[in-house]
Parts: sequence; structure tokens; C-alpha cells
Amino acid sequence: MGRAVTQSHSDAVEKFDKTTEMGGVVKTFKILLAGGLAAGLALSAVSFHALGAAHEKMMKSGDGEWANSANTVWKNSSGECWGAGYWTPAMASEQCGADMMKKPMGAKPAPMAKPAAKTAKTLSITSTQLFAFNKSVLTSEAKGRIDREVLGRLSEFATIQFINVYGHTDRIGSAQYNQKLSERRANAVKAYLVSKGVATSRIETYGYGKTSPAKKCAGKMSRKALIECLAPNRRVVVEAKGMPK
Repeated sequence: MGRAVTQSHSDAVEKFDKTTEMGGVVKTFKILLAGGLAAGLALSAVSFHALGAAHEKMMKSGDGEWANSANTVWKNSSGECWGAGYWTPAMASEQCGADMMKKPMGAKPAPMAKPAAKTAKTLSITSTQLFAFNKSVLTSEAKGRIDREVLGRLSEFATIQFINVYGHTDRIGSAQYNQKLSERRANAVKAYLVSKGVATSRIETYGYGKTSPAKKCAGKMSRKALIECLAPNRRVVVEAKGMPK
């Protein structure tokens, strides 16, 4: 702008010198023109000063966009910001290039809690009153008891690792006889479980004879009364281990 004003005034001075004959008038007119020229240069200086101030403001803001003294960014008719040549997407602001600003990444969802690992459990079931005195045959009542007390509980397992069946007797009779009797009682329970669908390979049987009484009957009593008193010892214990459902 300053360059255009200076050239215009120079042309006017040269033309007036050629067409005007009065030296004093020429001199006076040159003074007037000089004053106008000075004013024009001053105006140019103000314009460049304002432009410099805006550039200085842009430089201080660090945004890379041109802005006025009110910090309003200059925009074209399309609403696009006027940016400096060194502007990069890293200088994007809410006013200019908001779509290029880095958005904070959302918090990662908390990991889902893993279900607690299931551990194997052991189930011990004692069934009494299964056998009559000196017998190893399951009665109908005894089978119903096994259905409720043993098979009903085995359904708690998803898989079965093993089933141990322990047979017992009362103390009447010799140790050798009761040992064999206890083994027969354990095998009788195993056979019934297998008949109900339990895998025979999972079942082991053991006889304890009269070595582990569940009840002791002291004092003098008739044989009949003693046999009745010792009935809880004529029992079978079923121990099962496996993974629960």
C-alpha cells in the first residue's frame, strides 16, 4: 500500500512541474504535495503497524491463525480460518480445525470378572438300617433308602472321579466272619448303584468288619436286645468325589 501511494504522488509532482510556469506556485504546490505524501506514508505506517500487531498477536497466541485485537480469528466467506504458512493440525483449536483436535480416548471397560474356579468336593453318606442281622441282602426298604440318601446326592456332581463303598458289621461274631460279611455288604451296595446307572469302574469296595463301630451297647442285656441295640453298626458308608455342577 505504501508503495502505491508514493508512486501516485510522484506522478502528480512531475506533471505539475511541466504544466505550471509560476515558480512560487510550483514551490507551494510541492509543499502541499509533500504534506499529502507524508500523510499517506503515515497512514501506510499505521496500516503496517496494525498488520504487524496482528501478526505479533498471532505469534504470541501460538494458534497459527490470524486474529484481531479482540482475539477473533479472521475467516473467509466460507467460514474457513486464515492461517499462517506454518500452521499444522497440531495447532488446531476449537475455533479452527476442531475436527482435527486429538480427542481423549475413552476409559477402557473394566475386565469382566472371571467366575471362580470350581474345586472338587467330597461327599460322605452313611446309610444305616440297610441290613438285617447277619445278612448282606438289600431289602426293598434299604434300596429306597439308598435312592434317597446316595443316588439323590450323587446328582449334585457334574462328573464323578470315584465312589468308595465301605461295609461294616456289629461286634457279634468273629473278626474273620465279620470281615467277609462287611465285604459282601459293600459289594451289594455297589451292585445296586451300577444297576441305577453308576459306572462300575468308578466304584471301589472295602470291608471294615467290626473294627469301626458307630454305637457301643454296654451292660448286660438279652441277645435280642443287643442285636437291636447294635443295629446302627450294620451300615454302609458311601464316599464320592467329583466336580460339582
